[in-house]
This record gives sequence, structure tokens and C-alpha cells, in this order.
Amino acid sequence: MNKTVFSVVGAAVLLAACSKSAPPEEPVRAVKVLTVGANAFSSSHEYAGEVKAQVESRLGFRVGGKIIKRQAELGQRVKAGQVLAQLDPQDFRLAADSARAQVAAATTNRDLAAADFKRYKELKEQNFISGAELERRETTLKAAQAQLEQAQSQFAVQGNQANYAALVADVSGVVTAIEAEPGQVVAAGAPVVRIAADGVRDVVFSVPEDKVAGIKAGSAVKIRVWSQNADLAGKVREVAASSDPVTRTYTVKVSIDAKEPPPLGATVYVVPESGTAVGVPVIKLPTTALRQEGKATAVWVVDKASMTVKPQIIQVATADGNEVVVGSGLQAGMLVVSAGVHVLSPGQKVTFYQPSVALAGATPAQASPNAMAAAAAPASAASGAK
Repeated sequence: MNKTVFSVVGAAVLLAACSKSAPPEEPVRAVKVLTVGANAFSSSHEYAGEVKAQVESRLGFRVGGKIIKRQAELGQRVKAGQVLAQLDPQDFRLAADSARAQVAAATTNRDLAAADFKRYKELKEQNFISGAELERRETTLKAAQAQLEQAQSQFAVQGNQANYAALVADVSGVVTAIEAEPGQVVAAGAPVVRIAADGVRDVVFSVPEDKVAGIKAGSAVKIRVWSQNADLAGKVREVAASSDPVTRTYTVKVSIDAKEPPPLGATVYVVPESGTAVGVPVIKLPTTALRQEGKATAVWVVDKASMTVKPQIIQVATADGNEVVVGSGLQAGMLVVSAGVHVLSPGQKVTFYQPSVALAGATPAQASPNAMAAAAAPASAASGAK
């Protein structure tokens, strides 16, 4: 009897183990949706730019030599006439001394020729010499005078050369670069210090080849300073005639119309008004609504009758900021899931996310998984009509 009971129980256990358990029901997820509608297409191109001085000079010595001292430092504010660096002046002093000695010798020769001409002129008045002899003395005096003037000019040049041994700022501004150090031998004209002159500031940015035709000199530009979160007005001052050989982009300079322009090197965002385009009504979706299905782009469309989602293949025409312009695949009035698309599956039951009710009065332990997932969804996608 006991054996029979054990056999019946064992068979029941085996049958229970072999039978498949019913699959758990798919949870009903709360989703954020938006109603597809056609809006006027407006597109504007934003570029990253940098604030620079309208005048930036690379200063260098007008003569070559060895740098023995540099007073300018990076970021230092300098005034016009301030000494920035100095060369070894010894050779220039020797050259100036040599030129001074030549002036003295030429002066002596001129004085001697002048005295001779005076004596010979008196002799000619007494008819002791011929006129030709007086003319020769006069020619000698003129030659001595010319040599003196040449020596004086050479002495002035050598004096200037000695003065050129000191690099002096010609404008007031800020030192933005140091390109030579003490002990370095530089050639005449080699850049040593770069100075951004005080005054008008420019915003400099680059545009690609297919957009440069829409930017004209004198057109208005909207400038947004990243660090200050402030908007400024500006006008296009210059558009490069040729592209940069490395980046193949065109440099655009915009003059800032502000009493207190941003500091040098500040990052700004530039939106040229001439590059803004307005066209026919189009359907736009946030990028959070898109998903990849194979090689195609798709969205989840909500069926209001059954409250289920189904995939819908779309064709993306272009981008407009953080949104995409849909070329085909959607019609006005459709409900499209705008957030949480990665956790959905075809035919899944959904409900509309209600932010005011989802977690009201519930502790973390009491909140349902669906509500918690919905609360974690991005807040940038709004439910309802867009």
C-alpha cells in the first residue's frame, strides 16, 4: 500500500516538473508621448568662436643679435613705450664710436679744405693764381663737405642701430605670446613678443565651404558668451577670401558691439542671422524618440485603441538642433513615444506617464517599478501635443 502511494506521488511530481509554467505577463510601462504635428521649418547654424583683439602685433628687433634680457611676461599688461626685451648692445656701441670718429675726421678735412679755399681766394683777388686753381680748391672743399655729411648720416644710422637694441612696445595691450628667450640669437624682424592691442575686440570663427556663401560682410550676428550666459550683438567685419590650407574652412571675423567686451580667449557661440532659413511646414521629433532597427531608423507609435506600441520606420531628412526633420513615415496626429524607447517591445501594453500622480505620496518602497522607471525618464520630452 505504501509503495503504491509513493508511486502515485512520485508520478505527480514528475508530471509537475515536466509541465511548462505560464510566462509572466509583460509589465505595463508608463511612457512619455507627443502628438505628431507639422511646424514651420527654421534652421540656424551655430559656430564656436574665440574672442581676439582686432589688432594683434608680433614685435621683433629691427636688428639681429643676442637677447640678454626680457622684461615682458605672458599675460602682462604693457603700455606704449615700455621696454619689452634687450639685445647685447656692445657691437652697436662700437659701431657708433667708429661712426663718431669718422665724423670727426671728415670735419677736420672739411675745415682744412675751407681754409685752403679762403687763402686761394685771396690770392686770386691779387691775381697771384689762375682761376682754374681756385676752382680746384673749391671742388676739394665741396668734396670734403659731402664726405662730412656722409659721415654724419652714417653716425645717425649707427645711433639708431644702438637704440634698436631695446624692443619697445608701440601700443598698449596684453602680452599674448613669448616667442624668444634670453640667450637666444635672433635675426632682424624675428618675432619675440606678441601683443594684443587694447580697443575693439573681434570674434573669430570658421565656417565650412558650403556655408560661407551665406555670410556677407556687414550682416548681423548673434553672439552668446559661454562663461557669462549673455547675448551680444555683432556684425561681420571680414570673410576670408581663401580657405585655411589645413582645415579647408573659411575664417570669419565679427566686431563686437559692446562697451565691456568679453575677455581675450573667451569661448562664444555665434549664430549668423544671414544663415537662418525658414521653409515649409515639416514634422520634427526629438532625438530621444529615435531607435535603430537594423539599418533603418524607427520610432514607437502608440495605438490608442489597444494602448500598445508598434515600430514605425521613418526617413530622416535633416537635423535641426536637438531635433530631426522627418522626411516620411509619419502623419500628423500620430502618438510617438518620446522617451524610454530602449525598454519597449512590439505589442507591449503602455500607459501615459502622469508626472503629477506617478510618485505622489509614495515612499521608495511603495512606488511601483513602472512609476520609478517613468520618473527616471528624461524630463526634456513633454507629453501631449508639441
